[in-house]
Amino acid sequence: MEALELIGLGKTFGEEKAVDDLSLSVPQGSFFGMLGPNGAGKTTSLSMAVGLLRPDSGTAKIFGVDVWDEPVQAKALVGVLPDGLGMPERLTGREVLTYLGLLRGLPAAEVDARTTELLEVLELGHEDDKQVIGYSTGMRKKLGLAVALLHAPRLLVLDEPFEAVDPVSAATIRTILNRFIAGGGSVVMSSHVMALVEQLCDRVAVVSGGKVVAAGTVSEVQAGGSLEDAFVSLVGASTRGAEGLAWLSA
Repeated sequence: MEALELIGLGKTFGEEKAVDDLSLSVPQGSFFGMLGPNGAGKTTSLSMAVGLLRPDSGTAKIFGVDVWDEPVQAKALVGVLPDGLGMPERLTGREVLTYLGLLRGLPAAEVDARTTELLEVLELGHEDDKQVIGYSTGMRKKLGLAVALLHAPRLLVLDEPFEAVDPVSAATIRTILNRFIAGGGSVVMSSHVMALVEQLCDRVAVVSGGKVVAAGTVSEVQAGGSLEDAFVSLVGASTRGAEGLAWLSA
């Protein structure tokens, strides 16, 4: 059974086909990286995968549970850090976690213990009395990760989890995610940072034009070169931006 299986996903916005018959399998226990240029369909695909956006065609399964046929059961298995996550602005970080934990039906004592531990590990404990409206972008990202972890899911789906996060916090997040994998969890992460994907992930997929153009282990996709070179070749990009602009030279 795969941790996450996307089967023929399709989504169109107006005249634009954002995702085009996309299929992908994420093995259990893997740290899976999803790469693609801006507008490739990564965020749309991940949103459909976890039940945030209804597909026009196809389906998604989390540990064999259909996300759209059995949404409650499927969503209990996954923790999600979506792109542009909205938060209750007038609550503190502790209040956000407490509210969402109780909403999931977790016992109050367990919510309190997990909230305290997550805030301390993610270095948000000293901001206990600060409302989310006063959080920096990086702090919001860390709080979003805490929300994703709170109910002890089996799968994490993270959209750009390291964006706007300082190096010390990034190291903490890497440690948490590696520990999650070591404990039997699975992670799907989208990122634009090739070095980060090479360092963390054991498998990777490259998405372009709403389709998967390559998938496999990192070494298979690299094909003997660097992941960045393979990515540029696969998505048909060029580096012509380095040409011209002579007026910038001293």
